[in-house]
Amino acid sequence: MIRLVVLLALCAIATIAEDVPVTCGSVIKLKHAATGFDLHSHEISYGSGSGQQSVTGFQDTSDANSLWVVTGAQEAECVQGTPIKSGTAVRLQHVATRRWLHSHHFPSPLSQNLEVSAFGNDKESDHLDNWEVQFSGSQWLQDQKVKLKHKETGGFLSSSADKRYGRPIGGQLEICGKKKAGRTEEWMATEGIFFPERSDVE
Repeated sequence: MIRLVVLLALCAIATIAEDVPVTCGSVIKLKHAATGFDLHSHEISYGSGSGQQSVTGFQDTSDANSLWVVTGAQEAECVQGTPIKSGTAVRLQHVATRRWLHSHHFPSPLSQNLEVSAFGNDKESDHLDNWEVQFSGSQWLQDQKVKLKHKETGGFLSSSADKRYGRPIGGQLEICGKKKAGRTEEWMATEGIFFPERSDVE
């Protein structure tokens, strides 16, 4: 718990910087550009589909369950501080539960698009945790709009303000994968701990 409080404090400090690169090892919050909700997870499983840990959109900016670590794709090395170029495959690990942002062909609960869940742990990950970061420019920057395309299914990480859950996660938004990318598939790393770019990594 103390670790999460410290991370939140550091994230608040990081919001004042400009043109900060998102690099491997960075701890970030991903804000959905269209709704302003953060990518979020928690120890609540889906009652349908995969039954894995649910991933939602949540609006409380102080919640530690919206923190994710940017790492390399499964079985790919990504040294801390490595800049992330458009087209790079990454994984996002949920800080609190250590599970990976994951997708597959199960239908999502509300929209029947592709389900997005949190799966595995520090020792368990697979190819369904890999996401390709797409954007304009030379490298991923804080507050830049990006799209995250799931490497296996081709679904783009998405959300919508009209797809909201009831109890026990009332008001939180469905996160899903959509086959076509538009404005509802744009995300921004708005806060975080952004490790400096390494000069010896290309």
